[in-house]
Amino acid sequence: MKRRDFLKYTAPATVLPTLLGGFSVKAFGATPLLQALSAAADNDHVLVMIQLTGGNDGLNMVIPLDKYAAYQSARTNIAIQEGKVLRLDGYTKAGLHPSMTGIQKLYNDGKVSIIQSVGYPSPNFSHFRATDIWLTGSDSNQVLTTGWGGRYLETQHPGFPDGYPNADNPDPLAVQIGSIVSPAFQGTDASMGIAITSATDFYNLIDGVLDPVPNTKAGKELEYIRLIAKQTNSYEQAIKKAAAKVTSQGDYPANNYLAAQLKIVARLVAGGLKTRLYMVSTGGFDTHASQAEAGDTSKGAHANLLGGVSEAISAFMADLRGLKASRRVVGMTFSEFGRRIKSNGSMGTDHGAAAPMIVFGDYVMQGVLGNTPSIPGASSVNDNIPMQYDFRSVYASILQQWFCVKPDELQAVLQKDYQQLPLISGVACGVITGIPDITPDEDKHLIINSPNPFTDRTTITYITGSGNTMVQIFDTMGRLVSVPVNKVHAPGTYTFTFDASYLPTGIYYARFQNGAVQQVRPMLKVR
Repeated sequence: MKRRDFLKYTAPATVLPTLLGGFSVKAFGATPLLQALSAAADNDHVLVMIQLTGGNDGLNMVIPLDKYAAYQSARTNIAIQEGKVLRLDGYTKAGLHPSMTGIQKLYNDGKVSIIQSVGYPSPNFSHFRATDIWLTGSDSNQVLTTGWGGRYLETQHPGFPDGYPNADNPDPLAVQIGSIVSPAFQGTDASMGIAITSATDFYNLIDGVLDPVPNTKAGKELEYIRLIAKQTNSYEQAIKKAAAKVTSQGDYPANNYLAAQLKIVARLVAGGLKTRLYMVSTGGFDTHASQAEAGDTSKGAHANLLGGVSEAISAFMADLRGLKASRRVVGMTFSEFGRRIKSNGSMGTDHGAAAPMIVFGDYVMQGVLGNTPSIPGASSVNDNIPMQYDFRSVYASILQQWFCVKPDELQAVLQKDYQQLPLISGVACGVITGIPDITPDEDKHLIINSPNPFTDRTTITYITGSGNTMVQIFDTMGRLVSVPVNKVHAPGTYTFTFDASYLPTGIYYARFQNGAVQQVRPMLKVR
């Protein structure tokens, strides 16, 4: 039986206790929460891909603390000082570059997963070919004419572009901010995405501004061409409509090209645009020379690049939270390759193989996947970081865990089976088990709140074992309102205050999960 049918036909028979916390609770199967979960594939989830062009030095981004002596020996002129490495809560084997305080905070808040040593067999060290491999999802000895994102969108929108846009799909399927449409969005017969070539063009579009044309015959022809192009751009009105809904945004760092792109993405997502895939990029990561400063290796070109990425992502997530749209978004960073283990004589690093990826978002499972890279005792300039995870495993995991793609469709998109990685909470695709067991043991309440009912705030207490612990708040429509806890804990009892002042009155569910153990606590907000 299909999951959706199982939920539809079997769950209504299960009933929660009739009285909890002083107010009645109806049969869980009859609530909108279950109905929402049974239609989880029809979600409004968004993936934002951040391309670090040039080949990012992952070994100086995620620094191996448990192998620090070998790391420092291999990189005597650029190794980050051990005392300056940013520590991660609950994880001692590695830390982040000192400039990445924004990502550190997101990790410690339970909203980041770091995947060590991501690559593919037989890596290619050409910028152009390696980028093509990552965007199409091909093997190193294979050339594909479609992108992995384009193939995914084709499974959801067969026949595109015929009949698009339409009443059910008025919005662009994918958007590239800057440059031309990414090859990642290329479908079999057409590109599945559109490009907004620059921030200036975006704001000119939504403000109705056109650059003036010269008062010549050529100028009049250019004006006519612009008119025709505007008439044929079917998605222009959808973009303008979404952008118009957001009149105020959070603060973004100035003179940060990536931040300017992400600000546009946040505005479109919060404005309700149903676009699934966004691609943004920032360059300069081809750091063959002068990667760090001689006097202080925590500073320099690479530090500026990583700091810019960290600040942009931090501002983006803060903006989305302020706009009440962060639960729609998962983001990931990638680069066409990493750098060699050993630094060169120019205080830089040369083209390498595997490198870490960062996945972030409210639904992301906090943690570091994989071990710190193996570093030979006497590294040579030819030594590469060995791959631990295939980059297509990351794609497969996000497609299945975030976009709820079925296994047969996943095979069509990626053309092979790839290892599934624990990146996204199972709640994202409605995979919730045991919800009716609100009190699996009558005398052991793993999560409670007081007072209950409450007005604006309530104190939530939970008891957890070791490992990752998550507390989520749902409304009765099954929408994820908040993820106040998602991090690795030591065993014990913890409390926090949940601020629901911005929420309407009604019933909410606090869901506790620690490994296979879970409980759900109904909470009532009153006037």
